[in-house]
Parts: sequence; C-alpha cells; structure tokens
Amino acid sequence: MMAFGLIALIAGAASALMFASIISGALISLVLFYLAPLPLMVAAIGWGPLCACLGGIAAAIGLGALFGLPYCIAFAVTVALPAWWLGHLVLLGRPVGSVAPDISAVEPPAEPEIEWYPVGRILLWIAGFAALTTIAALLTLGTDADTISGTLRGGLMRLLPAADPQTSGEASQFVDALVRIAPAAATIVAMMTLTLSLWLSAKVTATSGRLRRPWPDLKAAELPPMTLVALCIALAFCFTGGLLAIVAQITTAALMMGYALTGFAVLHTLTLALKSRTFWLGSTYAVVVVFGWPVIAMVILGLADAVFGFRERFLRSRRPPPLPTS
Repeated sequence: MMAFGLIALIAGAASALMFASIISGALISLVLFYLAPLPLMVAAIGWGPLCACLGGIAAAIGLGALFGLPYCIAFAVTVALPAWWLGHLVLLGRPVGSVAPDISAVEPPAEPEIEWYPVGRILLWIAGFAALTTIAALLTLGTDADTISGTLRGGLMRLLPAADPQTSGEASQFVDALVRIAPAAATIVAMMTLTLSLWLSAKVTATSGRLRRPWPDLKAAELPPMTLVALCIALAFCFTGGLLAIVAQITTAALMMGYALTGFAVLHTLTLALKSRTFWLGSTYAVVVVFGWPVIAMVILGLADAVFGFRERFLRSRRPPPLPTS
C-alpha cells in the first residue's frame, strides 16, 4: 500500500512540475505543459485509476497552496481529470460470451473473452477534453466574444516587435487572422498532445509489462456514427456569431482532428497490400508534420470512410473465398 501511495505522489509531483513549468516562459516549458498528463496516465494505466486520482488530487492541492486557487482548478480540469478518466477507459472492459460453469467438468472453465472499450470512443472522449480545455482557457480571458478577441489581440500585439507606420496595417491584419484561428489551433494542439500522451503512457506500461489489456488494433479505430451528426451541428453553429460561434469552432476543430486520426487508421488499412507501405506511410507522416495543412486530406479520408466504409470494403475484398460445400 505504501508503494502504491508513493507511485501516486511521484506521478502527481511530476505532472505538477511539468504543468507549472509554463511560468518560466522557456520554449521547452510549452512542450512540458502540454505533456503534463503523461505521468498521471502512466499511473492510471499501470497501477489503476485510483492511483492517478490520488496523485492528481495531491498535485492539485500542492499547486493551489503554492500558486493559488486558479492554478489548482486549471490543473484539476485540464490535466488530472483527463488523465484519470482516459486511463479508466483504457482499462474498461466487460466479459462477452460467458458460459454457465459445468459442475461435472474436471478442467476449470475457460476465462470469458473480454470486450475492451473501443478506441474510437476513447478518441471521442479525447476530443471532448480538448474542447473543454480550450473553452476553459478562453473563459479566463473573458465571458463574451468581444472581450476574448480583444484580450487575444492585445496579447499577440505585445508579442510582435514595434512595427513601422507603413507596416502597422499589415501587422494588424495578421494579428486579426491569428485571433480568428487561435481557438481552433489551440484545440488541435490540445487534441494531438492529449492523444500522444495517452499513446506514450500505454506504450510505457506495455513495455514494462503492466498493461492489463492486449494492445488494440489501432487500424480499426472508428468514431461512433452520431459523431458525424454532431460535427454537422457544430459546423452550422460556427456561422452564428458571438461566444456560441467560438464554442462551435472549438468543437468542430476537435471532431475534425478525431476524423483526421481515423483517416490515418484508414490509410494504414488501405496500404496493407503495398510492398512499399513503410515508405508511403513515413512520407505521409513527414509531410503532415512538416507542413501541417496536408492533415486536411486525412480529415477527408476519415469522413469518407465514415460515410462509404472504405476499410470494410477493402478487408472484405481481401478475405479468401468460401470453401465449396460439396
């Protein structure tokens, strides 16, 4: 029990230090800040959600005592809560196809097969947490769209060097464009770093032998069908204006990144028959990482698969023909 509590405290302390490193203002601190859920996720997947819960509570209390209540609440909502809940979902499973035990049998009954929580639904939860984190961060700047935009604009103007009178108009237009895309961009970053943290934590626990579930088939990840309906509704609200439009833009960005990740899963499936599969996959990832905007192709591929079922058709075509019955 003491080792369990010590692991929880170590994971909480590591997450708290990574979260609080943003105060230093160093560039590396931004990376540490976004990866702050990683230690708690490792604790949740390797030692159970209770371990992450205890570590998160201790870390939140410590941050509150050192830096004040806002840091405590921010850590609890953006780091501790996602790490605990996503770790819980990774280990969530239920027995399927259980058979009543035979009393007369000599051998012990076989353990029932476990149906684990689908990867696609975990992606949907990650999108929800990314949207929640971004909305909570924006609400600290103001409670209406004009105040939030003005605060963002003022902060970005301070980051830019003093502009010449001739270029001040261009700088103002550039800042206005950044203000418009900032909520969606922050959501995308939160979505990707949260997904990366969960994947890394699962890899760490699997390597150490503490992962209590088989490694999932990530190529089969797909979002629930109603996600497409939610995306259409969010897109419609993007044109309303005000705070509702900002929330809709954040939700749309999170769901589209979810479809981008399923688009990569589709790509991994459709390239199974290629001899140069590693080259094409590596090139695709490199292009997306370097340029960024080609991720739109992955979003389109994920949406197309959700509508037309490309993976199902491809896998069906690769199945061997049935054996003759006579």
